Amino acid sequence: MPQKEISKKVVILGSGPAGLTAAIYAARAQLEPLVIEGPQPGGQLTITTDVENYPGFAEGIMGPELMVEFRGQAERFGTEIIQTWIDRVDLSERPFKLYGKDSEDSDEITTLIHADTLIISTGASAKWLGVPGEDPVPEGLGGNGVSACATCDGFFFRGVDVIVVGGGDTAMEEAQFLTRFANKVYVVHRRDEFRASKIMADRTLANEKIEVLWNTELREILGTQEEGVTGAKLYNNVEDREYEMPIGGVFIAIGHEPNTELFKDWLEMDDVGYIQANGKTMETNIPGVFASGDAQDSYYRQAVTAAGTGCMAAIDAERFLAENEADAEAPTAEVAETAEV
Repeated sequence: MPQKEISKKVVILGSGPAGLTAAIYAARAQLEPLVIEGPQPGGQLTITTDVENYPGFAEGIMGPELMVEFRGQAERFGTEIIQTWIDRVDLSERPFKLYGKDSEDSDEITTLIHADTLIISTGASAKWLGVPGEDPVPEGLGGNGVSACATCDGFFFRGVDVIVVGGGDTAMEEAQFLTRFANKVYVVHRRDEFRASKIMADRTLANEKIEVLWNTELREILGTQEEGVTGAKLYNNVEDREYEMPIGGVFIAIGHEPNTELFKDWLEMDDVGYIQANGKTMETNIPGVFASGDAQDSYYRQAVTAAGTGCMAAIDAERFLAENEADAEAPTAEVAETAEV
């Protein structure tokens, strides 16, 4: 038996911009939402240094600081935030059930959560290579010259040489975007041809500011906490040659993976695992279950768009609850006829 049971009208899984924005709106609607923090409280922004493209901060703001502001605003209106590792869910009927453990490694279910509505804001994680120097600061240089989002961080690499690792459409888009800022962009690809669509590959090859390093793998990211990225150790797998290249930034562009494995047996998803909303609202194929943020967005992946979909999901959940409560309170035909007699 679980040690604790919780029942809520609105449960939000995830505490990034999408989840906490949903919490702000749900709390202001007097729905007393519960936010379940994931393994990375605050989401991807907690490992981002300067955020300069979020409205309202003319001088920019550190990612962790921004998420502290999000959290404080959500709690101000009555949001409850807990930490538990959700092991499995049951979405077969309302209220939905979420089974929580104290940690990923634990075998014991300690918390059972009942949710009249569920907002999934579990985000997506960039795929990484696992090479030395790639980890977030302070262990590595992640967020200090190493990034997985050119749109987010490209501005900080004005006038320097950077490398983009990857060979798909994501890498092509990142490389082309970075030419607006960087002095030179090197695309590092381990094969002798791209996997990207022809039009994206052709644009990359035609760009004078982009040079492709074919049959090349990134082995290590070099630098210090004080200087950031200063170079990269590369390996040519045809020539069997390892060498160092001076560089000012590294962008890993091998794709993202939505954190939606928990719901694969319940919700409609695309081939990659992004949850499919119904198009008009943020509701999924299960009434009362909504998706927001990067868990359902493979295209924009920005903090501000995630926050927007969190707002939408909360409004959708509020309307869903109002409509279902109204239906529950309405008299049945039999009761109505009896009342007339």
